[in-house]
Amino acid sequence: MTIADIAEKLNFKIINEGEMKTREAKKVFCCDLLSLAMSKLPADAAWVTVMGNTNTLAVASLADAACIITAENVCPDENTVNKAKEQNITVLKSEFPVFETALMIDKLINA
Repeated sequence: MTIADIAEKLNFKIINEGEMKTREAKKVFCCDLLSLAMSKLPADAAWVTVMGNTNTLAVASLADAACIITAENVCPDENTVNKAKEQNITVLKSEFPVFETALMIDKLINA
């Protein structure tokens, strides 16, 4: 399922579009500890976190994550948004807690 489909169906706010219209999320991953995410984040995953700083972009890029979704209405700072634009990384925002956001995504991906 494309990130654009996920964003539309779950009413996530688009912070940075990136490749959301063509990139697919094949699984979902939750983690707020960047060092752990760096070693465990699968490629093509929708990464749900409350971390909204530029370090998340580096981890997502290294892991080839499909997108970053900040939960709990966390909005990345302006520097992070600008970097996401430069690096063409899709960043979305959910109003729901991490676990609920991940469950909603998982249901869509595995429907």
